[in-house]
Amino acid sequence: MKRAIAAITFAACALAPASAQSPVTSLPNAAALNAAAVKFLLQDDVKWSTPFSAPNASMVIAGDPTKPGMYVQLTKWRAGNNFSRPHFHPNDRFITVLKGTWWVGTGTKFNPDSTVPMPAGTVVTHFGKQIHYDGAKGEDAVLLIVGEGPATITPAEDK
Repeated sequence: MKRAIAAITFAACALAPASAQSPVTSLPNAAALNAAAVKFLLQDDVKWSTPFSAPNASMVIAGDPTKPGMYVQLTKWRAGNNFSRPHFHPNDRFITVLKGTWWVGTGTKFNPDSTVPMPAGTVVTHFGKQIHYDGAKGEDAVLLIVGEGPATITPAEDK
């Protein structure tokens, strides 16, 4: 399972810089593809789901992050110093930065100034039960997250 997840994430990383530089808005001859064999979404077709007052949006591509099993989702962190607070997940998560810069910090003390920039093309592993926080500063960051559910969030901040 972990090898399959890593392979998906690596493939996305290899493709990310090209798609980030030149977004595709239409596909010539796409109607000739057999819909039973191939499904695709162009960048403009992504339907972001935004939780009430959340600093990010997401779209589940495969699986269900709330249930056991593999899931794949896109997450968009909006610019403007939007960060999660220190927390952890029960399982490993494999994240590829597709667009923008994503900022990552570790530890129980929340300090956005200590976060490290992860530019487009970077692959990050969040290990299960390890404390981190993350978000966006001056620009939106779009991530591809592959993990094993349920992807619960356990707060872990020292105040």
